[in-house]
Amino acid sequence: MIRSYLLLLFCVTLWGSNFVFGSMLVKEFPPLFLADVRLLFTSMFLIIYAWLAKKFVKITARELGLLVLLGLIGTLANQTAYFNGLLTTDATTASLILSLSPIVTAVLASLFLKEQFTLRMKIGSGLALMGTFFVVGIGAGLSITKGVLLIVIAMVAFSSSMIIIRKLTQTIQPFIATVYSTTVGTLFLTPAAMLTIEPGAQISHEVWAWAMLILTAILMQGICGIVWNQQLKVVGTGKAAIFLNLQPFVAMLVGFLLLGSQVTSIQVGGSLLIVVGVIVASVQKKQAVQPSKSV
Repeated sequence: MIRSYLLLLFCVTLWGSNFVFGSMLVKEFPPLFLADVRLLFTSMFLIIYAWLAKKFVKITARELGLLVLLGLIGTLANQTAYFNGLLTTDATTASLILSLSPIVTAVLASLFLKEQFTLRMKIGSGLALMGTFFVVGIGAGLSITKGVLLIVIAMVAFSSSMIIIRKLTQTIQPFIATVYSTTVGTLFLTPAAMLTIEPGAQISHEVWAWAMLILTAILMQGICGIVWNQQLKVVGTGKAAIFLNLQPFVAMLVGFLLLGSQVTSIQVGGSLLIVVGVIVASVQKKQAVQPSKSV
């Protein structure tokens, strides 16, 4: 179980950094073009890997329906809202809003997957939510803007996609579910991206921007997607989602190191509350997960 925790932490660390990289890249590329090109590289990486490893399998009509739903919600809605939201919302605020997804995911998991939403998870989520309020509501002076609303939509779409992925991985392997869902999502996003690019849109010619785009696509969306989906089956959707609360802390730290973003004492205190919330919510995992291994 320690290995699963470390893998979840690895993914969350990279995803937290991705808020900062996304904020940098959205200044170099149109939002949907950026999202689509990243997914194209991610899809190519996953398809090549799956072909070399001979992982492709036939899918049922039910699985196809879930993949279509996942493409619409988890990719088209999520990526469109996320990158457009980053145009007017800073990386730390965006990461803090998305840190609320564990609460939404845990509630959805209890409703649709019948997963237990334990008292310890509720307390941990409450502490993390309190930390989010301190950092966003007080530390960052959050106001309800279009960008904030778009990030909220991205958060809800992400939480919903975790439930759909969990449904998919009940019948097919997590890796191939990731390959198919990413590819289907790209097919939905590409037409939307092409239709929204304006004639005079600025597309960067900088080598560093394209290198960052490709690297983050393969590492953060490809490899981390595989790892995360595998661990959902081990620790459960709602409990794994609690780790997402660490993303604001990572985003704040990386933003400070790379962009020189100001970090206040209130933000630090709120981030510590978020970390404590993750620890409290995850302590009980050993007891909660063991029975499911024999299923």
